Amino acid sequence: MSKQAEVAAGTPVTPTGPLAGFRVLDLTTVLLGPYATQILADYGAEVIKIEPLEGDPVRPNGSFRHPDKASLYLAVNRNKRAIAIDLKSAQGRDVLWQLIDSADVLVHNLRPASIQGLGFTYAEVCRRNPRLVYCFSTGFGSNGPDRDKPAYDDIIQSGSGIASLNGQGRGTPDYVPTVMADKTAGLMLSQAIVAALLARERTGRGQSVEVPMLESLVSFIMVEHLGGLTFEPPIAAAGYTRLMAGGRQPAPTRDGFMTVLPYTGRHWNAFLAAAGRPDLIEEYEVNDPVRLYANVKALYGELREITRERTTAEWMQVCEKADIPASPMYSLDELPEHPHLKAVGMFKTMEHPTEGTIRYTAPPVLFSDTPASVRTGAPSIGQHTDEILREAGYGDADIAALRAGRVVG
Repeated sequence: MSKQAEVAAGTPVTPTGPLAGFRVLDLTTVLLGPYATQILADYGAEVIKIEPLEGDPVRPNGSFRHPDKASLYLAVNRNKRAIAIDLKSAQGRDVLWQLIDSADVLVHNLRPASIQGLGFTYAEVCRRNPRLVYCFSTGFGSNGPDRDKPAYDDIIQSGSGIASLNGQGRGTPDYVPTVMADKTAGLMLSQAIVAALLARERTGRGQSVEVPMLESLVSFIMVEHLGGLTFEPPIAAAGYTRLMAGGRQPAPTRDGFMTVLPYTGRHWNAFLAAAGRPDLIEEYEVNDPVRLYANVKALYGELREITRERTTAEWMQVCEKADIPASPMYSLDELPEHPHLKAVGMFKTMEHPTEGTIRYTAPPVLFSDTPASVRTGAPSIGQHTDEILREAGYGDADIAALRAGRVVG
């Protein structure tokens, strides 16, 4: 039976990923943190999702059959077990301390004042479990004046320059229509946790790891857009000219749009020759890399006029034959039918115990010896509370008392 079939049938699947055997306590909510910890779970880590009694506030966000398991929640909480704890109560905090004793990682996205009020700062947790990797994501780094400000994706898109870039050429800034800041910082958070675990395996000690959203997004964007600010004093404005020149747009074809991206001189030579316009090779000095870069906006304009003459399929044949980067345009609804994605099994389905048949994206990273896997769907609020408490040493009478007192749910 394939692993996909095992998930669909509800048969437990033993984690095979490179993080199998590591236990992660996940106090994060909404998207950034859950996305990071789901990556760890796909890689085999045991992730325990710790929610307030009312659940993660992202649960009703998106399309849903039941409002506690909407599409966004399902997309970033698979492979996790869930326990609901009232951390505002002393007994609830005692439960978390018990779980910390056996954990390798604790992750949260609470503001500094909130985590301090609960008594779970790094200094306090480290005294209890010095091997624990303590990770937290903030909107703004704790060493700066904005450290206590709230941060959501739109706030960080504004502050990091993304919204300004996305409005380039239209006169007004605009948000990228994906939660880019959350997911980019989430990727950095998952990477940072793995790096800290590697250091812990070498030294025997955990450490505190902070991943601020604003700083993460600025470092991400300025890889190419530092531009003239790279040099001191600056020799030009910030920005990567090729992306900001204004000519980089989808190419219209006889029956729609596509992307044709001649990048090197060789690409441009091949494209212009195939298009019957070899005269443009000399006109735009395609074989001089410096002049090619300077003329790229005008070349893109010529390209968009040329592509109108044939269909997308015809241009794809031309580009594939000449090894020129190209792609048809796909809408979100068309992605499950993308030939390559279908061939590699990017979109899969499982039978969720409460939501029926659901579609999800498979882990994209391929490990030759320790494959990532999807073993369970996203849990209900507190679905595994009792079994997690038993593993922590609580008896049935203790669990019943905690439930009766609304300490756990």
